[in-house]
Amino acid sequence: MRVLVIEDEERLAASLRRGLEAAGYAVDVAHDGRTGLWMAREHAYSAVILDIMLPGLNGYRVCARLRAEGVDTPILMLTAKNGEYDEAEALDTGADDYLAKPFSYVVLEARLRALLRRGGPRTRTRLRLGDLWLDPAARTCGRGGHRISLTAKEFAVLECLARRAGEVVPKIDIVDDVWDASYDGDLNIVEVYVSALRRKIDTPFGRTAIETVRGGGYRLAPDGGDRPAEDGGDRIAADAAHAGDRSAADGG
Repeated sequence: MRVLVIEDEERLAASLRRGLEAAGYAVDVAHDGRTGLWMAREHAYSAVILDIMLPGLNGYRVCARLRAEGVDTPILMLTAKNGEYDEAEALDTGADDYLAKPFSYVVLEARLRALLRRGGPRTRTRLRLGDLWLDPAARTCGRGGHRISLTAKEFAVLECLARRAGEVVPKIDIVDDVWDASYDGDLNIVEVYVSALRRKIDTPFGRTAIETVRGGGYRLAPDGGDRPAEDGGDRIAADAAHAGDRSAADGG
C-alpha cells in the first residue's frame, strides 16, 4: 500500500516515513499543501496523512478540494491545534479521522489501520484467492488455516499482485506501488521478492500461484494456484506450518 504524508516539519515527516516503511507501506512525502494536493490527485494512494498548518495551501483547503473533485482516499489529519472546533472543521471538510500533536506513533499507525479496514476506493478488508488470503490492514497472510510469515516488502509485493489478480502486472507497476517515488534502482529487485514469495506461498503447498509472463511481468492466479493432490494436500500444508514454527523459533 502506498501512503502520502503531507507534512511541513521535515523531521516529523522523515520519522513518519521511517516508521511506516518499516511497517510495510510505500511512503511519499510532500512538504507543502500545493505539492501535496497535486500528488494526491495524480497518484492512487491507499491513504493520506495530512497536516493542517501547511505553507502554500492549508490542510483544510487541500482536503476540501480533494473531496470536491471526487477523490475519496481516506484522510487522517494532523494538527498542533487541539480543540473541538478544529476537530469538527477537519471532519466537516472531509477528513476521515483527526489526531492532535504531539501524538503516539503507535496510535497513529492504529488509526491508519482502522481507516484501511473501514475502506476506501482501493481498499477491501480481506483479499481472497482460493484458499490464499491477505488482510492488508493487519498485514497478515495465509493459506486456509495456515498462517504464512512474510516480510513487509514481500507482503506489499503480494498485495500489489493480489489486487490485480488475473492481470499481468509489469515490474514497473510493482515498483511504483511498493517502493517510494524516489526509488531509481534496478527493476529486477522485484524478481528477488517474487522468488521469496514462491518459496513461502507456493512451494510448501504444492501450488503455482505466481506466473512469470516473459517480457510482461507477473500474474497471480485468481484461484490462488492449482490445488495439490487430495492425498498429499494436508501433509504438505502441515509440513509448511511446522516449517514456519521452526523458523519463528529460530528468530527468522
